[in-house]
Amino acid sequence: MTFRQFAYNNVARNKRLYAAYFLSSMFTVMVFFTFSIFAYHPALHSNEINQNAATALSTAKWIIYVFSFFFVLYSMSSFLRSRQKEFGLLLMQGMSTGQLRQMVFLENMIIGFASTLGGIGLGLVFAKLILLIGERIIVLDEKLSFYFPLQAIIITFISFMILFVLISLFITAILRQRKLITLIKSNRTAKKEPKASIWLSLIVILLIGSSYIISLSVSGDQAIYLLVPIIIMVSIGTYLLFTQLSVYIIHRLKARKSFFWYKTNMLLLSDLAYRMKDNARTFFLVAIVSTVSFCAIGTLYGLQSVIIANTTSYSAYPITYLSMAKDTKRAQNIQYINDTLKKYAIDLTPADVQVLRYNIPESNNRVSVVRLSDYNRFATLAGEPIITLPDQQAAVRKTSTTRERSEDKLINQKITLEKGLSIQTSSQATFSQVIPTLSEYIVVPDLFYGKLQHPKTTDQIDVWNGTIDSSISIQLAKDIQQSVKPHQENYIFFAKDYELYSQKQEFGLPLFMGLFIGIVFFVSAGSFLYFRLYSDLEEDKQKFKAISKLGLTTKELNKVLNWQIALLFFAPIVVALIHGAIALTTLSNMFRFLLFKESSIVLGIFLLIQMIYFFIVRHFYIGQVKSALR
Repeated sequence: MTFRQFAYNNVARNKRLYAAYFLSSMFTVMVFFTFSIFAYHPALHSNEINQNAATALSTAKWIIYVFSFFFVLYSMSSFLRSRQKEFGLLLMQGMSTGQLRQMVFLENMIIGFASTLGGIGLGLVFAKLILLIGERIIVLDEKLSFYFPLQAIIITFISFMILFVLISLFITAILRQRKLITLIKSNRTAKKEPKASIWLSLIVILLIGSSYIISLSVSGDQAIYLLVPIIIMVSIGTYLLFTQLSVYIIHRLKARKSFFWYKTNMLLLSDLAYRMKDNARTFFLVAIVSTVSFCAIGTLYGLQSVIIANTTSYSAYPITYLSMAKDTKRAQNIQYINDTLKKYAIDLTPADVQVLRYNIPESNNRVSVVRLSDYNRFATLAGEPIITLPDQQAAVRKTSTTRERSEDKLINQKITLEKGLSIQTSSQATFSQVIPTLSEYIVVPDLFYGKLQHPKTTDQIDVWNGTIDSSISIQLAKDIQQSVKPHQENYIFFAKDYELYSQKQEFGLPLFMGLFIGIVFFVSAGSFLYFRLYSDLEEDKQKFKAISKLGLTTKELNKVLNWQIALLFFAPIVVALIHGAIALTTLSNMFRFLLFKESSIVLGIFLLIQMIYFFIVRHFYIGQVKSALR
């Protein structure tokens, strides 16, 4: 057997321990390769906008590359700790320190080479599907057809081989500092009883509790100013949570004899404090990395939802034209819109409404007034029910979505519009998109409307309603905007499908990048937990083998191991989920927009992934422990 074959066999024999490292590394390579495929795609170099997207994707892949360096370094450190006794035995058998370093170098290079080729191979297999997904999320004008990404393959292969070489050299340098006696007694070294301070445990509650309270109570710019202090407080509190508070709680549970001696609780709690102390840094790292993943994806998804909801609520009609007081081009622009519709042979129903705007006396607020007959005419056009009003009653309407939080300043108020002329508003606001562009307005009876004079400004709203294919609508809007520019000082041209398309295009690229980077972080966090679990496998085998001789049943073994693995996998994830939920709630308060649906989707998907990961690892881990009992 050659030395290289010996190193290869070591990898093959430790395949369970190397599995998560190999698969996670391969997944990281695949994501890096995927971004490279996008960055070097010919279609993304056709214009300035697409080139900016290519640059952003290229930047994202190097962010993943830097993260990969630390991930691989941490992973290899975990392997070295779990194999110290094996290294000690090899040195006792006559292997030199130089040969040991060479063996570790070859092992890491074997895994690095295989994971690099595997990641590139998976990327090529799913390249077409990923291009289609990316094209849909990023919302590009050009089709991303499949091409053979030779440049991406070369850059990915060279980059990761350099990464694995650097990590291998770094790891082998560390081995020089290990003494033989330390390696041999690695799993026999007595551990000190973990201690926890009640004062530090109380600081955990103070730091995290106050951070949550502050986060949930602030809104707007306050949340931005307090962001850094809250992050520092939560980070310190999370670290102390795993190093102090968790150990303190375990000691308190062990002190309760009725609980400690109940069934298999003694087996679970006897060394749980040691495990929590040993895994504290891993738990902290996983909790923070997972929280970053949740917040990054949740924030991007939430912001996109906010923008799209606001865009949709602005007008429910395919085309809207808001003419303000000093608009001298209204007739010309309206004619151009109608001519363009005829050019495309599109039949839409036009309608217009006049909106009076008044300043409310003794207030900085302005109120928009619409005549009842005009409202009902638009309601019929939009397919909504018409309304009736008493002579001295006004109905309050909102065109924003029901999920938006806003202060109801017009509800149940006696509003004076002119001197001596006031009207009572209704006791509640109804959400309606009958009249577009107005976030809030009142509908008054025609008789009262006829008495109104001297408004602050008078605006005119024109709409075109009907059914139109979204792709045609986008092209139609582009043609109209050649003459009728959107969002001008004296008028606003709004095409709903085109605005939605633009918003999705603007947020598509950050969302695509955040999604993949977040998934890489989360997968890596799960791998950290896998490494820590399997580093204790031999110890668990010996422990449960001895206990089984005292009458431990299979059912009791399954119960103890289930709890043990569940605590390892879900303790940091639950903390991260709570941190993420609070952070996304703060974001919701900042934008005065309920993000419960978006937060639930993001956090729920990550929790589901972790549960699937847990059941897979649990199955194989329990199988390994049971094999030692036979």
